[in-house]
Amino acid sequence: MTSCWIVTEGLAGTENQCLGIAESLGIMPLVKRVGLRQPWALLSPWLGWEQSWTFTGDPLRAPWPDLVIASGRKSIAAARYIKRQSGGRAMVVQIQDPRISAAPFDLVAVPQHDKLRGSNVIVTHAAPNRITPRRLADGRADFANILGAVPHPRVGVLIGGNSKTHRLTPEIMKTLAHQLKELDRHGYGLMITASRRTGEENLQTLKEALNGTRAFLWDGRGSNPYFGIMGWADYILVTSDSTSMISEAATTGKPVYMIPLEGTSPKFEVFHRHMTELGVIRPFEGRLESFEYTPLDDARLVSEEIRKRMPPAR
Repeated sequence: MTSCWIVTEGLAGTENQCLGIAESLGIMPLVKRVGLRQPWALLSPWLGWEQSWTFTGDPLRAPWPDLVIASGRKSIAAARYIKRQSGGRAMVVQIQDPRISAAPFDLVAVPQHDKLRGSNVIVTHAAPNRITPRRLADGRADFANILGAVPHPRVGVLIGGNSKTHRLTPEIMKTLAHQLKELDRHGYGLMITASRRTGEENLQTLKEALNGTRAFLWDGRGSNPYFGIMGWADYILVTSDSTSMISEAATTGKPVYMIPLEGTSPKFEVFHRHMTELGVIRPFEGRLESFEYTPLDDARLVSEEIRKRMPPAR
């Protein structure tokens, strides 16, 4: 059986991309979360010359795995180190643009809105993720007691917030809260989850607007119903600030509406335009209608490329 390490710096978004690919391969990975000591912490991924004492966090030592799936800036140094220490035996797959040459890696997977290209680069539509029909079915079953009673048709609402590129302003939140209240008034069942980046003031605006409605708003306690919301939803609304959430929503095959926030970046503009051209997302303007598209399956695209390139078992 193929042994696999997932190497990240512990950020949920990047780790989930790696987990989705491993799960698509049918592999049970060992997750390694690493940090870097100076000067690598400042100069990685450009410095190179990694040593055993370069890293903090989970140990990186033999026996080395057959496959490494890595993502995040700090993981780049770790991926190179493992490749070298394993005598080149470990197949190293880097997820997301490493900002350096793709040459040190056996495979690099980048989304369409990144510019890196090469013979060992696979281009995905969006971010690989863990959404599968089985996971959606499990989400439905796991949260049936909470979400099964939400009126039909059900609308999953995934709210992000402020970031380097986007702002969820009080004015946008007031508009969104009013739109959601109107959906409730027209018989839609709302299932809402917000992030820490949403902000307490915006969250309070939402709670006040939906007071007395039938909306389900996760309060952050207990198990996260994220996959349950995805599984039960007939429609999905997602804020424009999160590539990960849009990618996950677009993997469900359900109609996806994007809630515009203030701000953008060239990469986000290319990503949103590509998703729109694929027919995956539409702008949310308060109304919903059903539409169809080919669900994304970027984890499978990457896993199939890994299978093609994976050397025969020794």
